Amino acid sequence: MMFVKPDKRGDQVKDIKMKVLVVEDEESIRRFITLNLSAAGYLVSDTATGEEALEMLETFAPKVVVLDLMLPGIGGLEVCQKIRETRQETFVIMLTARGQDTDKILGLELGADDYMVKPFNPLELIARVKAVLRRGAGLRDPKEIFRCGDLCLNITANKFYKKDHEIELTPIEFGLLKVFMENPGRALKREEMLNTVWGEDYFGDTKTLDVHIRRLREKIEDNPSRPEFIKTVWGSGYRWQQES
Repeated sequence: MMFVKPDKRGDQVKDIKMKVLVVEDEESIRRFITLNLSAAGYLVSDTATGEEALEMLETFAPKVVVLDLMLPGIGGLEVCQKIRETRQETFVIMLTARGQDTDKILGLELGADDYMVKPFNPLELIARVKAVLRRGAGLRDPKEIFRCGDLCLNITANKFYKKDHEIELTPIEFGLLKVFMENPGRALKREEMLNTVWGEDYFGDTKTLDVHIRRLREKIEDNPSRPEFIKTVWGSGYRWQQES
């Protein structure tokens, strides 16, 4: 296993000390992740169970949860779902074993922001955590409100409304909608959207983007199977259809 040495210059994490919760039942892996994230400058707490993780969401209030899917008792998928139901502002990075493609997709469908396949390089995990935190900070441009028909995205207040009813969006969904509404009528390539919303150092694939687009459609479209706003550009990406 590789270990990240603490950076005495203090420039590995320029954000204020962000809280990260590590949920992993294998002690050696949990300690490995916790030590590396702590060395990178994060304030880290950990647990081996989903039950305790749900309690720590309130007592520890993490900004990022590194969540293993295969947990005893309450499983990682259920924990992920409960996080999305109660803490839209919290980022979730799932940990999966090789070959768990179905679980990856289901986890993303339930609201996870990203996933990593074990075993992994700790530097990549740190990069993923830094990327989601930058992503959250970068979605807060002041004094911006985007409107399209009955849809309203208020960047300043970090709120989205459909027909005057507020709809909860995850940070990823909020970022994707912002990119769409900033670029009406423009065909956006998948790679471009990944770089904009996930960050240029993102290591994942376009499958993650497609799942989040599907979730976003379910929230903003009257008929997600026949989308009015988010159109697919076959072989390329997506386009926001602005009303005339």
